[in-house]
Amino acid sequence: MGSAETYQAIIGGKHVSPGEATFEDIDPATGQPFATVARCGADEIDAAVAAARDTQENVWRHTRPVERARILHEISRLLERDREQLALLESQDTGKPLKQARSDATAAARYFEFYANTIESLFGNTIPALSDTFVYTTREPYGVTGHIVPWNYPLQISSRTVAPSLAAGNCAVLKPAEDAPLTAIKLGELALEAGLPPGALNVVPGFGEEAGFALATHQGIDHLAFTGSPGVGRIVGKAAADNLLPVALELGGKSPNIVLADADLDTAVPSIVNAIIQNAGQTCSAGSRLLVHSAVHDQVVEAVAERFKAVVLGAGVDDPDLGPIISRKQHDRVKGYVEQARSEAELVVGGRVPDDDRLRGGYFIEPTLFDRVAPDSRISQEEVFGPVLATTTFDDFDEAVAIANGTEYGLIAAVWTSDVSNAHKLARELRVGQVFVNTYGAGGGVELPFGGVKKSGHGREKGYEALYEYSQVKTVALKY
Repeated sequence: MGSAETYQAIIGGKHVSPGEATFEDIDPATGQPFATVARCGADEIDAAVAAARDTQENVWRHTRPVERARILHEISRLLERDREQLALLESQDTGKPLKQARSDATAAARYFEFYANTIESLFGNTIPALSDTFVYTTREPYGVTGHIVPWNYPLQISSRTVAPSLAAGNCAVLKPAEDAPLTAIKLGELALEAGLPPGALNVVPGFGEEAGFALATHQGIDHLAFTGSPGVGRIVGKAAADNLLPVALELGGKSPNIVLADADLDTAVPSIVNAIIQNAGQTCSAGSRLLVHSAVHDQVVEAVAERFKAVVLGAGVDDPDLGPIISRKQHDRVKGYVEQARSEAELVVGGRVPDDDRLRGGYFIEPTLFDRVAPDSRISQEEVFGPVLATTTFDDFDEAVAIANGTEYGLIAAVWTSDVSNAHKLARELRVGQVFVNTYGAGGGVELPFGGVKKSGHGREKGYEALYEYSQVKTVALKY
């Protein structure tokens, strides 16, 4: 793969380049460009929305669910066929280790498989409300859906939003992040190869303030999905409100691993470490807070620190434990959080940019563990989006709940305990969208509804709930 390779937009089933407008895609392991990408703007968004509308109204909404399912199954098969190529591309584009990129490609294929399997069971209901009237409901597509996806999981998040939308009978316009657009473009190409009608999935790369803004504010969109920061989410939400659009927002988190005194630490510690170093901590559901009962505090911190010291850094394509941060801008942001936290907490391990010739030029930072972090400190409250773990001690159940719920976010939490009663009690009290007990995450969790509360957003993706998200109910009443 060389810097001369150019990636174009996909609009109406055709590759499109908007004149001479392009941007360079940077390899975060080297800081050097390795691809050129079409830089789309309002004109291309207009064309993509028009193509989606035409295909939705004239072709896709009239396609039987069984036929939609067959095409989605074929997209899944092609994603599996090209798994290694996609993983390599995603790894170079984002910096994530190759094994993680492979998991993302597998999850992407699973999304299309899952929604291909479920769409034929998206039934309406009959309502026996009136003796002389037959009342029933149907679920129908919105029409054209817009999808603005981030750079941390471009292939997986594109698939998790586009697959249920297409399954429900919508057509889609997908705007990948400018920092990592390549696998989303490849997804568009594979969808066409699978037989998806031209215009059903349009992929329009570009900058957020240009293509992203044009899509979020477009009056031809019927539903909008956005994954990203709360700040940009507010802008997207306001734009959707102006057009009276339903919108699904997934806006990040400050998710805790809560370790009770009776936890199995041999199981908990490896999972705690993986939950913060996965994708260099650049994960909305990263386990960025560690809440530990005082009785096991020293043991847990020591064990996590030892594992942090053993983490191998490197370019994603070399399949290390920890890859680089996505960009220089984000790298500087993470370093800023670390420097400020040095004066507010105890730095146990990490916190440095590696002095290693192998990593020179890349956006690397060591896995970093802070201890004795105040619950109201900046590093406890704000999403760092890097491999930085903040540890806080608690003494009892109520204190653990108060600290866990004491941020603006509410996406994921994990509870580590041998007491099933305490597990259920904590799960009930935690204000989050997902709670995991004696595990963290669900290996992709395609089947499990996903989304947050508070400033982590609203709406649900994944699982059967996503089909409800991308369809709407129509009620029909027939008087005898």
